[in-house]
Amino acid sequence: MGEYVSYRNKRVVVSGCFSGMGEATARQLLDLGAEVHGLDYKETKLELASFRQVDLRDPASIDAAAQSIGGKVDALFNCAGLPQTAGALDVMKVNFCGTRRLTERVLPLMSAGSAIVSISSNGGLGWSRRVPTIMQLLKTESYEAAVQWCEANMDTVREGYSFSKEAIIVWTMLMSTPLIKKGIRINCTMPGPTQTPMMKEFEAATAASVLDAAAQPINRRSTPEEQAGPLVFLNSDAASYINGVALPVDGGFLGGVATGQVDLSAMMSGAAKQA
Repeated sequence: MGEYVSYRNKRVVVSGCFSGMGEATARQLLDLGAEVHGLDYKETKLELASFRQVDLRDPASIDAAAQSIGGKVDALFNCAGLPQTAGALDVMKVNFCGTRRLTERVLPLMSAGSAIVSISSNGGLGWSRRVPTIMQLLKTESYEAAVQWCEANMDTVREGYSFSKEAIIVWTMLMSTPLIKKGIRINCTMPGPTQTPMMKEFEAATAASVLDAAAQPINRRSTPEEQAGPLVFLNSDAASYINGVALPVDGGFLGGVATGQVDLSAMMSGAAKQA
């Protein structure tokens, strides 16, 4: 990636380092000289500076993990996530509530020049139509209050996955203003279909026509490494003026949708059949 994207002498945290995009991100960071501290529900095989098991459904577990990291943190990579097959409330707890809680607990360890990146999804592309509703969730001040909001609004939450990813996008945008005043950047990515161990869960829960349509126009799925690269870039010094961005990493899908070159009808009809 060039000398400018270097993590030498940088201390970073990667949640979700066991597999998929999180593991690929941790590997790239190690190659770039970072001191990598990993968090996951399952133990990693990577040789990291430290690893701690964490359950993002449990705020006490999150707090203990953040405390164990201690010291300074130059970059936080929120890569942990659950698919829609895990149950709507658990999906919301991990993908949004737990991710926000972990970020809040790591932030005191960060200073000017540090950065945060989270993984959203093209599954959250409907965020702009639901900003007022999403802001209700974001205005909750604690993990427990966020979970209670979800429990009271299950018609909105639905399967949990799309809404959690929409929430990550709007939360990223919301937090980018107060954090940059402290010199801390926050961004997220919106991956297209990616061939990770989680993909079998998406295949079980999603019509093949929907997944195929989401892989247009490049007509193949991403590798975890292709998703890790943009995450590593966004938290690097090379991206020092990028803040509050939801970056599509989808082979041109959103560009094709915006210009009418990718037909969403297959996705919509497939999704309607599953609803």
